[in-house]
Amino acid sequence: MEQILSLAKKAAEEAEVFEISSEETRVRFEANKLKQLQTRQQTTVALRIIKNGKTGYATSTEIGDGTGLVNAAVETAEFGTTAAFQLPGPTEYPSVNIYDDAVNSVSAREMVALGEEMITALTGHTPELICEGSVGRSVINVSIINSRGGQAAYRKSFFGLDIEGSLIEDTDILFVADSQNSCHPLAETSTVTTEVLRQLDLAKKRATVPSKSMPVVFTPNGIASGLLLPLMSAFNGKTVLEGASPIGNKQGKLVFDKKFNLHDDPTLVYRPGSRPCDDEGVSSRRTPLAENGVIVEFLYDLQTGALAGKQSTGNGSRSRGGLPSPSATAFTIAPGDTAYDDIIKDIKEGLLIDFLMGASQGNVLGGDFSGNVLLGFKIENGEVVGRVKDTMVSGNIYRALKDITAIGSQARWVGSSLLTPPIYLPSIAVASKG
Repeated sequence: MEQILSLAKKAAEEAEVFEISSEETRVRFEANKLKQLQTRQQTTVALRIIKNGKTGYATSTEIGDGTGLVNAAVETAEFGTTAAFQLPGPTEYPSVNIYDDAVNSVSAREMVALGEEMITALTGHTPELICEGSVGRSVINVSIINSRGGQAAYRKSFFGLDIEGSLIEDTDILFVADSQNSCHPLAETSTVTTEVLRQLDLAKKRATVPSKSMPVVFTPNGIASGLLLPLMSAFNGKTVLEGASPIGNKQGKLVFDKKFNLHDDPTLVYRPGSRPCDDEGVSSRRTPLAENGVIVEFLYDLQTGALAGKQSTGNGSRSRGGLPSPSATAFTIAPGDTAYDDIIKDIKEGLLIDFLMGASQGNVLGGDFSGNVLLGFKIENGEVVGRVKDTMVSGNIYRALKDITAIGSQARWVGSSLLTPPIYLPSIAVASKG
C-alpha cells in the first residue's frame, strides 16, 4: 500500500489507497441436505486520486501491480467528477470491538452440524418442510492510507446462521424463515429455530381478512421486508442532495410520530455492521436521524457531504473496492414501552406481518410500499387466530409512521443492518381475495 501511495503522490495532488481482504467459509443446505462447503479468499486494492481537481479511480486484485493501478487512476481522472472534498488527516478512532478470534476456531464439521441441527429441529416439528439454509464465518481486514497522513486499519469477524423453509400443499405455499449473525461464533441455533417454530405454529390454522383499512403490526422481519428500504433511501445524503428525498428539506421538522426515534450506529460492539471508521477513514459515530419524530440528520460520505455543505457522518461505504457512497451501517429504531402481548391484545381485528414480498417495487423514493403478505396472520379479539393468504398491503411510510399506536418494548436484530422492535400502526390498506 505504501508503494502504491508513493507512486500515486508523484502523479496526483492527493491519493488514497484502500485495501480489503477476506477469508470466508460457508456451508449451504438445499432440500434438507448438505449442498456445498466452500472456502474462498479475496483481496482487493483500490486507488483514488485527485488530479487537476478531478477524481480518478482504479481497482485491482493484482496486489503487485502498483504502476498499472496508478496509471489507470490517472487515465480516469481526465473524465472524473470534480472533487469537492479533502481526504482526512490523522484521526483518532473510537474503540469498537468487532473481532473475536474464536470465529476462526469453528471447524467446517461444526458448521455442518449447526446447519443439520437447525434442519432437524424444523423437520422434527413439520416433517414435510423443505429447508434451505447456510452457516457462514469470515474474517475481513481493512486498511486505508492517504497522502494527508490519514491511516486506519481494523479486523472484523463474522458468523451467521440462516434458515428458511417452504411447505407446499396444492396451490398454497407456506414460507418461514429467520437468521442471526454476530461477530462472535454462534454455538446455539435455538434463537433461530424458536422463531421459525413460532411461525409454523401460528400457521397451522387458516384465516381470512376483509379488504379494508385495518390495524397492522409489523414484526422486526416485517419492518425489514416492507419499511426499511424507503427509510434508508430517504436518509441517504446523496438522495437528499439530488432533491429526491421527500424529507430532504424537512430537517428540524416533525415528520414522524413523536414516539419514533431512529439512529445509525456503527459503534455497537460485536455487530457485523459496526466499524471504527468508514471506508474513507472518517471516524465512526452514532448519528441521530429522527428524534421524537423530528428529522435531525442525514447520512453523508466525504464527497456528498462537501457538495451539500455538510461534514461526512462517517457513512462512506464501498462495495469491495468500489467508489465510496453514503450508506447506512446499522439502523436502530428505539424500543417503546408496550409489551408485544399487550399490542396483540389491543387489536379487535387486524393483521400481523412477518414478511412482505415485492414491497420495494413501488415508488420507494416517495415512501410508498405495496406487497404481497408472504407470511402474515390475522388478529381477532386480541389473539392471533391463523395465517392469511392471497393478501396484500399498501401504504406510504410517511403517513403510516406519522401516527403510531405503539412501539414494542423489545427490539431484535434483522440481518446486520437493522435493530428494531415491532411497530403497531392503526390503519393500513389491506386487500384480500378472502
